[in-house]
Order: sequence, then C-alpha cells, then structure tokens
Amino acid sequence: MKQFILITLVTIFWSCGTSDHKSNENNHSDHTEEVSQDNKNKPKSPKQTAMANLGDNHIHIEYSSPSVRNRQIFGGLVAYDEVWVAGAHKATNITIQEDVIINKKLISAGKYGFFTIPGKEKWTIILNEVWDMHLADDYNQQKDILRFATIPQQLEESVESLTYNLEVLEKNTARISLSWADRQISFEVNNAQ
Repeated sequence: MKQFILITLVTIFWSCGTSDHKSNENNHSDHTEEVSQDNKNKPKSPKQTAMANLGDNHIHIEYSSPSVRNRQIFGGLVAYDEVWVAGAHKATNITIQEDVIINKKLISAGKYGFFTIPGKEKWTIILNEVWDMHLADDYNQQKDILRFATIPQQLEESVESLTYNLEVLEKNTARISLSWADRQISFEVNNAQ
C-alpha cells in the first residue's frame, strides 16, 4: 500500500510539473495580454498643451493631437469648407487670463473653443463661446466671438502629429500656429494693455 501511495504521489507531482512546464512553453497569453493592453490604452490622438506668458498674461491651449499615419489629411480626413475642431475628439480650447487683441478685435479674458474651416486657398479661424463639446457636433455660429480669414502656408516637410505652438515675439505679442501634415496657419495675439 505504501508503495502504491508513493507511486501515486510521484506521478501526481511529475504530471503537475510537466503540465506547468508545457503550459509555460506554449502559453504566451500573459505577455500578449500585457502588450495588447498597453496598445489598447495608448491614445491615437493624445492630449497636448501649448502655453506662453505675455507679460503677466498666460495663454493656454488644450488639444488632442492626431497623427497623419499615411492618410490624406486636408481634403480627406479633414473636409474642406466645413467647421473642424482643430484637433481630435473634443474641441480645442484656448484660455486667456487677461484681455487680448486678435485680428484687431478685443477678446475678453476667458476660455474659448477654437475652430477652423480649412479651405484649399484660405482658412477661417474661429473663437467660440462654447469650448466643451465633442467634435463640432454642437457648434453654433451665433456663439462666435471672432471669425477671420487667413492664408495657410504650404510646409516643405510634413508634420506627423498636429502641433500648436505659442511663440513669444515681444513682451506683449505672441504668434499662435497650428501645423499638421503639409499645412500651417498662424496669427498674432497682443495683450490689450
């Protein structure tokens, strides 16, 4: 009887050890799950910020930064002559701590939605009272506080991820630019005081 129990125990331990070994050799699910989970959680259009101080005035831009990823952007993914959130997912927003002047118009301190209407020859730049919306679903032109045209620049080198830049030109003046794929638009912001 002791011999039977001993043989049974040895067989159980041996088969458990063999089973685990084979399971580890052929089962890569832990590794695959981990990589898959990382890719799943990594946003394709990560949130980004651009900011600058103009004297005591702080200007802050929040946006989602999509990538080109071998796609036609303007006239493709981003339609011509339609309101665009100038980013991805949620509307891009600009927060201004003190009053500024953009395109000869006084803009009060506050937080605004930033939209554009891309065109083949010219773009329209828009600041809107509503800044918290998904895409341009709830865009209402009657809530625009600023709307003006600008000519886009053709870039020599493509910019893979949409990028905003705030370049301080002087103590009270900055240039805001949006660059993506083969296009760039820019405009100046001046402190009101």
